[in-house]
Amino acid sequence: MVVQLKQEKTWKMRQSPVNRILILLKTEGPQLAATIGGALGISSEAARQQLTKMAEEGLVEPVAEASAGRGRPRQFWHLTAAGNRQFPDGHAHLTAALLATMVSQLGQDAVDTVISARETDTLRRYRGEIDAAADLPSRVARLAAIRTQEGYMADHWQEDDGSLMLVENHCPICAAASACAGFCRSELETFRAVLGAQIDREEHILLGARRCAYRIRTAPAPAA
Repeated sequence: MVVQLKQEKTWKMRQSPVNRILILLKTEGPQLAATIGGALGISSEAARQQLTKMAEEGLVEPVAEASAGRGRPRQFWHLTAAGNRQFPDGHAHLTAALLATMVSQLGQDAVDTVISARETDTLRRYRGEIDAAADLPSRVARLAAIRTQEGYMADHWQEDDGSLMLVENHCPICAAASACAGFCRSELETFRAVLGAQIDREEHILLGARRCAYRIRTAPAPAA
């Protein structure tokens, strides 16, 4: 039922041109008006008019970027902080306040205990939903689907070198992770355990990136 409600919510968002643009910029990064128009099936001018209205509401902003060749800089449209706040934040302010209270009243060890318990529970749940006998690409695909259901707007693909990428375009627990880096460490360790693979985080929202990106490779065989 929870998954169905989330899917229905996403579907409703896609019916609104404003929300379709928000989703596009969130998942694909800054875009030209022409690209946005193509994605929505409207003209570049119609897309530009919609973007201008959204800019007046503070949701997006244009940023001029130099093109590869000569000529005028191209104008890419970015999400603003207000635009990013249109996506679920997992009760950010309450979460951050509760963590701060826990640290001040109970100490960092109490927070670490909570994170450890969450990691154990998450790992058990993921293992119950991911077939350990499946090949690595299948396990990554299933993990991406689970994370999307949890609000991370995840995607995955295979690179030319054979490595796999898992990308999360949104972090619904960003406030908690900002207040306590242990949440990010815990999630990385959970991914490594459930996939049984070598994983490196190459992009990190908390470090200023627009998304979290993980490169996944088959774990090396243990030394004889």
